[in-house]
Parts: sequence; C-alpha cells; structure tokens
Amino acid sequence: MALHHAKPGEIVHLRPLGPALKDTPTTAIIKSDRFEAMRLIVHAGAEIPSHEVSGNITLHCLEGAVEVGMEPAVVELRTGDWIYLDGGKAHSVKGLEDSALLLTIIFNK
Repeated sequence: MALHHAKPGEIVHLRPLGPALKDTPTTAIIKSDRFEAMRLIVHAGAEIPSHEVSGNITLHCLEGAVEVGMEPAVVELRTGDWIYLDGGKAHSVKGLEDSALLLTIIFNK
C-alpha cells in the first residue's frame, strides 16, 4: 500500500495527538525532489543516533520534549519550540517524553 502524501492545497492536521501519540507511527506528509515534511514520532527514551541530512532541516516540537544533539551542544525542544539546522551537520534526537515533531527538509540541488 503506497503512503498518502498531501496534494497542493490539501489541509494536513497537525494537532496534538494526546493519548493516541503512543500508538501513532511516524507519517510522511509530502515528499518531492526538493522538499520533504513528516510528522516524526519519538517515544520517551528512544534515540535517533547521530546522522547527517544533505538538506537544511527544521524541527518544530508539536508536543512532548526531545533533546537534539549537535556538536558541541545539546538543546532541549518542548511543545511549541522550533529549531533550524544546516544541511550536512551531524545531529541526534532523543525522546525525553513521547513526542511528535514536524520535520521539514529542504534539499539543495
């Protein structure tokens, strides 16, 4: 079954999931050759190890709390916080609470 991706003009609801967050998987919203967006789910205690993405990224914490590790610092994102990272820079994400993030990637071409 192919993933549904939003079409131009389609409304995507990113409201807090509340109790449903525990059972919600990471979901792709849109992917093109220049742009990608997804609702990234990171559960408490889970970690996305240090990695690099070729494009510039943003993380908007929709609910919960995570640590974003970037050399040489670690920053904490809580509900409503937003951060921008340059492409090609190593970073990690660790769930402090069950969390939902809006991840966007702008690919350089």
